[in-house]
Amino acid sequence: MRDMNDITKLIKKASLESTNSSDPMAIMFGNVISVEPLQINVEQRFTLGALQLILTNNVMDHDVSITMDWSTEEITHNHGYSGSTGTADLHSHSYSGTTEDNTHGHSVKGKKTITIHNALVIGDQVILVKMQGGQEYIVLDKVVAV
Repeated sequence: MRDMNDITKLIKKASLESTNSSDPMAIMFGNVISVEPLQINVEQRFTLGALQLILTNNVMDHDVSITMDWSTEEITHNHGYSGSTGTADLHSHSYSGTTEDNTHGHSVKGKKTITIHNALVIGDQVILVKMQGGQEYIVLDKVVAV
């Protein structure tokens, strides 16, 4: 008769064999070789197409809502102006000039939407997670060279 320790070892062994035989998930690295259509070459072994890839916001252009409360730097500048008075068929005068220099900044407050430009480009190196079974890959992020 087997004791509890032997049963635990058998369960662990069966679990490990099951996981190994079912193509478990794995971390991989790839290189973007095309963006239209999206293609990523994985570790110089095979190429994935758009239908096999799940993208995260880390590798896509996307909008983000943020709350802001800051002011722009003050700058000194002027503006040119020109135009005419009256109507052409009666009587008119042309005018033009430049405003005096003015120094000012602007307040920026409230909820604003900004665009994060993170879309993949040819040559980007990416981190992929191969889903169990190997049919789909999540593109987690770009690799940043230090």
